[in-house]
Amino acid sequence: MLLSIDWDAFSGCVPLVFDAPIWGTRDREHDRLAAWWDRARKREPQAPGWAALETDFPLYSGWEALEAYRGIPAAVTLSHADAWAWLERWPGQDVLNVDSHHDLASFSGDGARLRPGNWAGLGLRAGRVRRYTCLYPDWHTGLPVAEGYALERTRSELAPLLPPDVLARVTLTRMTAPGAGLPDPSRVTALLLVQSPAWTNPAHDAEFWGLARTLRAEVLVPPLDRSASA
Repeated sequence: MLLSIDWDAFSGCVPLVFDAPIWGTRDREHDRLAAWWDRARKREPQAPGWAALETDFPLYSGWEALEAYRGIPAAVTLSHADAWAWLERWPGQDVLNVDSHHDLASFSGDGARLRPGNWAGLGLRAGRVRRYTCLYPDWHTGLPVAEGYALERTRSELAPLLPPDVLARVTLTRMTAPGAGLPDPSRVTALLLVQSPAWTNPAHDAEFWGLARTLRAEVLVPPLDRSASA
């Protein structure tokens, strides 16, 4: 299988944070850095660096388990839209995507245009993905509006957006504990690590880059290093 890791499965938020990007954001240059400045300044204008974001946007545990995949062909990239080129290298396999979003369909705009929110659905339609599983993080159990909180509700929302034969090849599930549900390294053909900076706290870029180095990941599209940008 192919293992896709969106950093927003670990760089997340706590309940009742109404400006959290998990609820919906675009993926523009502003969203990747300037919007995080705005959030930090709104909380504590005088706080150093990204410290003001720590309470509302923590780095959840479980990501450390990904170090077990060292030695497997790995790539790191900026956005999940870049996954299309990665799938070309490993076509027709099952994909397990650890993510805060299913990435199966976009709710607005041109559904045929490749975006971070629909790469998996387009891959299923095109035969680049055989079967697809989205593994939501365990902390979604505390966020009632999050996709991974009510899996049946999320699946029902997908029904009008995907052909029945595509939806039949989709599984939505959730970690029962931090890092639970990750496959044994022997089952993984290749791994993709995705930064998704519009959705992930810049304070966690150091851990993200450290993981990429541990995995010896090839750079597809250079991610950002925002750790010193505040």
